[in-house]
Amino acid sequence: MFGEYSFNNRPADPADGDPGPAVSAPPGNLPPEPAGFIGREEELTALHLLLHTRRLVTLTGVGGVGKSRLALRAVSDPEQARPDGVWWVDLSPLRDPALLTMTVARAVGLADHSARPLDEELCAWMADKELLLVLDTCEHMVADCRHLAGELLQSAPDLTVLVTSREPLGSPCEKVVELSPLPCEGSDSDALALFRHRALAASPRTAAVFDDPARAALAAEVCRRLDGIPLALELAGARLRTWPLERMAQRLGDRFEVLADAGGRPGTPPRHRTMRTAIGWSHELCEPLERLLWARLSVFTGDFDVAAARAVCSGGPLSAARVERVLSGLVAKSVVRRMQERGAGARYRMLDSIREYGHDWLDELGEVRAVADRHAHWYAALSRAADRGWIGPRQVDWYRRMTAEHPQLRTALEHLLRTDPAAALEMAGALWFFWFSCGHVHEGRGFLERALEEGPPAGPVRAQALWTLGLTALLQGDMDTARRLGEECTRLADGAQDPEQALRAAHLYAAALMLPGDPRRALELAGPRARAGHGGPADGPGRLLCRLVTGYALCDLRRYEEAAEEARGLREACADLDERWLRAYADYVLAVAAFGLGHPEEAARHVRAMLSGKRLLGDRTGIALGLDLLAAAVAALGDGELAARLLGAGHAWWRTVGRPQMGSPSLTALREQGERQARAAIGDAAYESAFLGGAAAPTG
Repeated sequence: MFGEYSFNNRPADPADGDPGPAVSAPPGNLPPEPAGFIGREEELTALHLLLHTRRLVTLTGVGGVGKSRLALRAVSDPEQARPDGVWWVDLSPLRDPALLTMTVARAVGLADHSARPLDEELCAWMADKELLLVLDTCEHMVADCRHLAGELLQSAPDLTVLVTSREPLGSPCEKVVELSPLPCEGSDSDALALFRHRALAASPRTAAVFDDPARAALAAEVCRRLDGIPLALELAGARLRTWPLERMAQRLGDRFEVLADAGGRPGTPPRHRTMRTAIGWSHELCEPLERLLWARLSVFTGDFDVAAARAVCSGGPLSAARVERVLSGLVAKSVVRRMQERGAGARYRMLDSIREYGHDWLDELGEVRAVADRHAHWYAALSRAADRGWIGPRQVDWYRRMTAEHPQLRTALEHLLRTDPAAALEMAGALWFFWFSCGHVHEGRGFLERALEEGPPAGPVRAQALWTLGLTALLQGDMDTARRLGEECTRLADGAQDPEQALRAAHLYAAALMLPGDPRRALELAGPRARAGHGGPADGPGRLLCRLVTGYALCDLRRYEEAAEEARGLREACADLDERWLRAYADYVLAVAAFGLGHPEEAARHVRAMLSGKRLLGDRTGIALGLDLLAAAVAALGDGELAARLLGAGHAWWRTVGRPQMGSPSLTALREQGERQARAAIGDAAYESAFLGGAAAPTG
């Protein structure tokens, strides 16, 4: 991501110029493609053509027919590459339509921090982009997806949208493609090929089934009975590991006869009945504990890990010690899918059709509320643990873990807001670092405002939530709200006699005054004398945050040597904790101080260290800040072309944040200084060319 501009923290001379272009992958966020894609040549050809000729294409079809897999195969083709990327938005875990725009924005790399409505920001950000956007699994919020897609397509003339849904969006410009099941007639049908592939993946010994003509014909009959629906074929193929084909065919036939006699659910199309029957048949063949775990796992939206499964799903006959073994059985039967994610370990997931079936059984068992409560309180406890561990050696691990758990955090907060407002308030406040440091400002503010409205009117949990809300307002540039909350948090801290609470309140209040241009008052609130008056541990988050604000304020006052001393102390404290996020901002203050003292080489060295830390944590604001400062440093060293490219890259990153230079006069002045020096060094025409080259660099 940063190789093209040599942002790595290396001992080379920062005046050595542009190291040359680096090879980078095209922008986008496509998930890994599952193995075993079979058939669909005609559909792929048609879809490739439509994605180049129509702006809104919707793949429809019964659950389990393979809409998502076909969409992923189509957009993964190099012919579908777009200059601004191919972006995948999985909507299956989303339950609150109010979070739709946030989910799309986050997926395409827009971590907007402004106070403007996010749909307006997303439309403006996409207006000049040429990209392909995939909205996967939209059937549970068709109207909202139709509205958002329409707004985006109207704003961005070079945008193409591919939708997967069990029903069309109903948009006037939509081209609907109904995906049929795989052909299942004949001995070489695609359905039989998929059935065989899944059976062999489950057990190589099943090859004998398909080598025998008579048994191969029976396998083809199973495929026909399953209507060629890929998910049904995969479930049946996995069962061949333990069941003879003949027994499977008999049991499956009996199941369909029962359905035919009962007539199925009224108004249910035949293929929907086939899919549900195939899932029900697979359910019947599971062991009792597997069926119980299947039902309880349906409370998870998106993917989850085994620790969460143990905590949420154990109870009664299913002990926590047995959950992992039973879960492995469901994986072997293709009921649950297992994946390995970098930084998150093994993760598990149910397809929507299977999860919905399990949730129906959970309802039959009368356990929906109890399991949802366990789920919510598990993730509330995880949030508290992450809060305690954020300023410490496992910070990067916590960042990756909580990013992976984002859909579950949403689900837990939504449930607690309905059932336990006090717990919701505590959880929303404990996630301050997730909202503030990891780019979820809009979402965090929404949850916090709702929790504060519903939760208890007093107490330390409320004070923490108010402080966290102030942080989100601060990043959005809503300084009036941030100052008001800073004052309120200060009053609450005065009554609580809690040093950490007082230091956090001082940090918020000082930052809300400093950013608009009052560093003197910020220094009075957060400086060394004020910190000493509050007491508290030297390595507590509140004290460290106050030291950071102090460093910024001293730089704004041009007291650079004092700022450098404060930043060195902060950096040492963070290094002792093996902490990255605040340490990188200490490097930034050191860079600003060195630049102010006339040492641009030293400034460039410090800012490269800062950018290295910010890359690990995906801190877009920090990356944008660092690019502006690095540009100013290399411009002062005489490399106008590299400075212009860095300013262009910084501009692109600021666009993903939504508030250039955070509205700060001093940050704006620093950027303008770098631009003036770069233009003076290479001229306006060369500057514009290099700037545009930098602005085209990927930000994902």
